[in-house]
Amino acid sequence: MSLSSSLNTAISSLATTAEQTSVLSRNVARAGDSTASRKIANLTTIPGAGVRLASVTRVVNVALFNNVLSSTSSAAGHGAIVNALEQLERTIGDTELDASPAALLQKLSNALQQYSSAPDSLAHAQSAVSAARDIANALNRGNDVVQQVRSQADADLGGAVDNLNTLLSRFESVNTQIVKGTRSGSDVTDYLDQRDQLLKEISAEVGIRTVTRGDNDMAIYTDSGVTLFDVAARQITFERSPFLSATASGNAVYADGVPITGTATTMRISSGRIHGLAQVRDDVAVTYQSQLDEIARGLINAFAESDQSPVPLLPDVAGLFTWSGGPALPGNTLTPGLAGSIRISAAVDHDQGGNAMLVRDGGIGGAAYVYNGTGVAGYTERIGQLIDNMSAPQAFDPAAKLSSSATLGNYASTSAAWLEEARRSAGAEADYRETLLTRSTESLNKITGINLDEEMTLMLELERTFQASSKLISTIDSMLESLLAAVR
Repeated sequence: MSLSSSLNTAISSLATTAEQTSVLSRNVARAGDSTASRKIANLTTIPGAGVRLASVTRVVNVALFNNVLSSTSSAAGHGAIVNALEQLERTIGDTELDASPAALLQKLSNALQQYSSAPDSLAHAQSAVSAARDIANALNRGNDVVQQVRSQADADLGGAVDNLNTLLSRFESVNTQIVKGTRSGSDVTDYLDQRDQLLKEISAEVGIRTVTRGDNDMAIYTDSGVTLFDVAARQITFERSPFLSATASGNAVYADGVPITGTATTMRISSGRIHGLAQVRDDVAVTYQSQLDEIARGLINAFAESDQSPVPLLPDVAGLFTWSGGPALPGNTLTPGLAGSIRISAAVDHDQGGNAMLVRDGGIGGAAYVYNGTGVAGYTERIGQLIDNMSAPQAFDPAAKLSSSATLGNYASTSAAWLEEARRSAGAEADYRETLLTRSTESLNKITGINLDEEMTLMLELERTFQASSKLISTIDSMLESLLAAVR
């Protein structure tokens, strides 16, 4: 090898070492940053001209990264459901305070038992009415909590959609820079890190899968196959509802004009925060609302009054408990929102000028519905009938996802158990998904993240390479000086 070739090799080595040091410095600067991947300077040998920097790449693990995206979506979706179920648990309250519908039903039954033992006692009558008012108020509050949860989920859906549109817009800008840089041969590794971070944030809102094409271009689809990004970001649309009543349904979320939430769509997503919020609004809360409505319907029917005329011609009407559609009974099927409108009849409410003794005597629905026609003070038949009605099996609508036949007390207890089991199982699943996400992220960071010890070791190697190249240049310089001196 000639001295000039050796000199060129040494000079290219110095230049390349400087570029390697620059890449290493970027790694060191971002050590500890979970969004950064380790960058590698790739060298190539040029015959007669030494080495040069061919490219800068980053350490990746596609399988682990996709697992992180999937875990992020699942954790976010289950987290939204758990938060909603914890709010719905307020309708049950502290079990020690006996504020749940099931506990209040038992209190009403106990009050009627006491009233039956002293049917001439106005205090006992008023105590029974007070217990009835408590259960009606509890169902009203439960209805309000459910609608608040549904409305909050709807509002959060709007926020999630807005955030998703923003993320997709940012993704478009970064993806454009990556494609341009790849085509021109520029270092795009930092942009690739930014894109990966955006993918993680997008996956928290909606389950996704990605496809990487030539020039590092990427397309994003929902886990159900709807396009979110392909060259350009697709619009995600959603119309918020100011308030969702028990009879109102929320609007669907659309991606590129295709509905991705709602039971009617064939392209419904299966993970992500948007999926979880839609499940809360359209399924979980609606089911629990139906159970409260069925408890209210059972109460109204159990305390209904029948025509006591010698030849009964009038229909049964609401008695101690009535509702917005009273005095008619709500019927034999689910009546959405009934838990929000149930109340005690004004005819027995002392605060409204009513007579609590009508619980014993009947006649809440009018003269034709009087049971104690002779006004006997010791009359207990009607009270006993009400107690029996509370403990007798009733037919319930299977749409509420509980037993279709049960006593009122058992139905209310089963509803509370359903809610607690839903919260427990959703919480366990959310914890599992969070653990899986944590471990997947840790595994990915171990492989693709920056290890400061490794970078320091590489820095020592580069320092030795620099010293060797410098020594070679110094040696060549001395040799050239000797040659020039010899020819003078």
